Amino acid sequence: MSPTDPSGTPADPREPDPAGVGDHGSDANPRLFSRGSFLESSRIAEVLRAETTGGLLLIVGAAIAIIWANTAFSGTYESIRDFKPISEPVELLGVSLHLDLSLGKWAADGLLAIFFFVVGLELKREFVAGDLRDPRRAALPMAAAVGGMVAPALIYVAWNLGADGGLSGWAIPTATDIAFAVAILAVISTHLPSGLRTFLLTLAVVDDLLAITIIAVFYTEELDLLFLALGLVPIAIFALLVQKRISSGFLLLPLALIAWVLVHESGVHATVAGVLLGFTVPVLRRDDAEGPGLAEHLEHLVRPISAGVAVPIFAFFAAGVTVGGFSGLVESLKDPVALGIVSGLLIGKTVGITGSTWLLSKFTKAELDDELAWIDVVGMAMLAGIGFTVSLLIGELAFGSSSERDEHVKVGVLVGSLTAALLASAILRTRNRVYRRITEDEERDSDLDGIPDVFQAGDHDPSTPPA
Repeated sequence: MSPTDPSGTPADPREPDPAGVGDHGSDANPRLFSRGSFLESSRIAEVLRAETTGGLLLIVGAAIAIIWANTAFSGTYESIRDFKPISEPVELLGVSLHLDLSLGKWAADGLLAIFFFVVGLELKREFVAGDLRDPRRAALPMAAAVGGMVAPALIYVAWNLGADGGLSGWAIPTATDIAFAVAILAVISTHLPSGLRTFLLTLAVVDDLLAITIIAVFYTEELDLLFLALGLVPIAIFALLVQKRISSGFLLLPLALIAWVLVHESGVHATVAGVLLGFTVPVLRRDDAEGPGLAEHLEHLVRPISAGVAVPIFAFFAAGVTVGGFSGLVESLKDPVALGIVSGLLIGKTVGITGSTWLLSKFTKAELDDELAWIDVVGMAMLAGIGFTVSLLIGELAFGSSSERDEHVKVGVLVGSLTAALLASAILRTRNRVYRRITEDEERDSDLDGIPDVFQAGDHDPSTPPA
């Protein structure tokens, strides 16, 4: 059942509440991390529930891979990962297509394209109907995402200035894995208030945008303009069909596959095709239409595949590193690449996100929401140091799959992400009593109309009319 507005009519996704930074207070005293509208809060909660399931599966897949790779049967794991279903390039119309990929590469190039398609849908939705459409609400997650990218990159570069070939991995610690982060929140039973939940998801969306831009710009070694131009043709046809609200899989799936193949052959990482296809899908429904927009419809269909299948399988093939016991772990962590990743994820993310948020508060004279404290910001920033999925992908692009440096990348990402998860959990758990009280307030519905009371009180959300 879709959310309704306080008047009892179905909520219209074309008209999201334009809540600004200062919603939880007056315009003269803007507030950071204030709750938005009921519609936006409900959507965020639904997305995070889906990401929680996917994150738990991701953790399971990664754990199986790590354990398997460090047993006497590690060779079997490597054989499965490196197996090529197609042993030779595919000849089509006199053109050689490089589809002779290992299962590990199919997971990174193919399955992650599904993940990035969902990212494209999320980005489009946020810019058209979410927080990012309003410059006031967009300022915080965008500033935090930029700070959370720049600081880890600078720390990584500082570690690797004198390291031979290490600088190519500068972008590895800049990513945030929202599914992993949300799974950690579920495991430790932390009841995040809606303002922090919205910030976390929006931060991750902007972070994904920056990540895919980095991949497309900095990790494209050779560019075949002809294949790239040809790849835009099925994307354009896909766009034309979805703009006409045609959602038939028999039409859209072949076009998506053709686009993926052509973009893959162009030299641009094939996941970019997923993002571009997601960007083409309309968010708003037509005036005479009922139900959700096409972007929401496709997101509901594809997100379970992305979160429940694509990302966990990628994690299984990407996380399997043979550590070689404690001595092997220590040896891997001596590499400046691994040290740069660990310190970038732990220190860079925390300093970058917290620092940019603090600077924004000083420049805009905004204050934290009355119910929150700066330790909450530190905890969220540290949680964003979980960079698992996209960090591993960038590591493969930077150093090549199965190389010695790639193994050190995996160790660095795993150690950095797990340490960030543990430290964030410790911080956020100390605030769980406060979060639980805020969450209870946000769920209280005294008049039983389906809309929590806080979203109907004018002092909390002036964009929402009273019932």
